Amino acid sequence: MANPFGSNEMAGGYATSRPAVHPRILDQVITHLGRREPFQRALDLGCGAGLSTTAVLRFAHQCIGVDPVEAMLKWASTTASSAHFVAGAAEAIPLCDRAVDLITAAGSLNYTNLDLFFPEALRVLMPHGVLVVYDFSPGTSFRNATGLEEWFSNFADRYPLPPDEARTLNPEILAELDSGFRLHGQRYFEIEMTMTPDFYLDYMMTETNVAAARRRGVLRSEIRSWCTETLAPVWRGKERGVLFRGYFACLTPA
Repeated sequence: MANPFGSNEMAGGYATSRPAVHPRILDQVITHLGRREPFQRALDLGCGAGLSTTAVLRFAHQCIGVDPVEAMLKWASTTASSAHFVAGAAEAIPLCDRAVDLITAAGSLNYTNLDLFFPEALRVLMPHGVLVVYDFSPGTSFRNATGLEEWFSNFADRYPLPPDEARTLNPEILAELDSGFRLHGQRYFEIEMTMTPDFYLDYMMTETNVAAARRRGVLRSEIRSWCTETLAPVWRGKERGVLFRGYFACLTPA
């Protein structure tokens, strides 16, 4: 199956048209950990186009981003220019033993062979280090208005999501896995991001169902035109608060 994140078109969209949810989540993580000093060196697994890496850099002296998709890494070096990036997989992390004291994984472990990943994470993580796993759903509802949920449902019906091979993860599942880690803390969150209608449209064009439609030969201009027409009465030309819901889990070596 083709990687839904593998095209230059998708990588460019991720770099320029995704809402800045990662910093808001990591702010909560750092507060939860009670961390006052920056981490020495962080590893951002599944770094994509570098938006998550940029957020990690606020809390670490150095950061290395790892992703298997080279198109994403080309953008990441611009998005987070002070970080280092390398192509690689979570199952075979291209770092030496005890190289980092923080590992972050934003929605990437859902596609990972966890039996191979966790030994690798224990290998590269310092004994006092932290593994932070987090994820969040697409922004498909307003804080103080209705209509966006119905629109997204119609959007997904018209441009179906590709077959999903991702496993379900959450703090409870992570706590029960025989991983060599223990759950140090967790939280479910709801984050509101103020967005303009134009930015939301650009954001929706980065969703994987759009990438799937493009692979089937649907023109990008056709998708964008339909979205523009149908989103207009939902947004009514106003900035609105869009909700992103998700979780984070902090794990430490057992």
